[in-house]
Amino acid sequence: MRITEIYASVSGETAHAGRPCTLVRTTGCDLRCGYCDTAYAFTGGAERSIDEVLAEVAGLSPRLVLLTGGEPLLQRELPELAERLLGLGYDVMVETGGSQDLARLPRGVIRILDVKTPGSGESHKMRWDNLALLEPKDAVKFVLCDEADYRWSVEVARDRCLFGRTEVLLSPVHGRLDPRVLVRWILRDGLPVRLNLQIHKYVWGADVQGV
Repeated sequence: MRITEIYASVSGETAHAGRPCTLVRTTGCDLRCGYCDTAYAFTGGAERSIDEVLAEVAGLSPRLVLLTGGEPLLQRELPELAERLLGLGYDVMVETGGSQDLARLPRGVIRILDVKTPGSGESHKMRWDNLALLEPKDAVKFVLCDEADYRWSVEVARDRCLFGRTEVLLSPVHGRLDPRVLVRWILRDGLPVRLNLQIHKYVWGADVQGV
């Protein structure tokens, strides 16, 4: 499988934000979101076997592992890697852009499905049947550019019965949508959601890699 980077940090998002976490970032993505902050993972990387990845993860301390990208589900071996990590006692999260089949992942994985809003420019590539697979341990994330994205996301969450079935994350595009404005919308509308800020950007800065 092709890997861009593996490093230990803290989880920057979701209900697990702040937990020590090992990030395994795969190379390659089939989407080109206008706000993407990991375009460096589109190309390059290095071919690594599953055993090599497991050995590097074992050399780091966190027991939470995030498989991310790029788009991790473009890697054929990704489900096997997740299964083996689970077997070794790790908590395993996979963050996917929603264009690939979520059913390929083992049941024990925490699935973070990033629903592409109109502001991303890639909402037409969503596999909407993926939403039916989400459970309470999982999360669905909407990255918001503006109020139009916010209103669209709320409608999707209601129409797809996501509230109460899985965790709904609303994430403002860093440096584009003021989190204070988003909080006002959430409180105004009484939404059962989590404000999802990328805390690693507040700790280390928006453009730092490998942290």
